[in-house]
Amino acid sequence: QVQLVESGGGLVQAGGSLRLSCAASGRTLSNYVMGWFRQVPGKEREFVAAISYGGGSTAYKDSVKGRFTISRDNAKNTVYLQMNSLKPEDTAVYYCALKTRGYWSTYNDIPSYGYWGQGTQVTVSS
Repeated sequence: QVQLVESGGGLVQAGGSLRLSCAASGRTLSNYVMGWFRQVPGKEREFVAAISYGGGSTAYKDSVKGRFTISRDNAKNTVYLQMNSLKPEDTAVYYCALKTRGYWSTYNDIPSYGYWGQGTQVTVSS
């Protein structure tokens, strides 16, 4: 049984920072591409960032490049999303996910992620 548990969300003013964590049990994360996604009510879930098995490759949604950083600590079986210079449009529920199908080249393909956390709310006030 794979379980992903996000934490670190909250309310922050525009320009502030948050660090999200995603702790895993039931699987060794070092064997998988991991991703962060977000969703606003009434809109489709969207890709935010992904990191390769060993952490040597990362990818980001254009609007978060230079502000967000994804990283992983395989020893702790945990993935992080450092979010700086937050904007009100970053407000969403953020989910981490474990990619179970396909290769790194399809890092933003939502259906290829087979396990998801419960989500953590991030609210950025203006």
